[in-house]
Amino acid sequence: MAKKTAKQATPKRLKITLVRSPTGFNRTQGKTVEGMGLRRIRHTVELLDTPETRGMIHKVRHLVTVQE
Repeated sequence: MAKKTAKQATPKRLKITLVRSPTGFNRTQGKTVEGMGLRRIRHTVELLDTPETRGMIHKVRHLVTVQE
């Protein structure tokens, strides 16, 4: 008889909004914003709360706002 597995908790998601243009900053910061899927100012995306996403947010924290 197979054991029942515990339900996987749904991963936490973060809402990230671009509030400043990456133009004029380091080029890698612009690539990070692009990699997060942000296209224009006031564009919001939802990403999973992972260490990789947190690292990207930390790199461009002066350009974005984050809501949980």
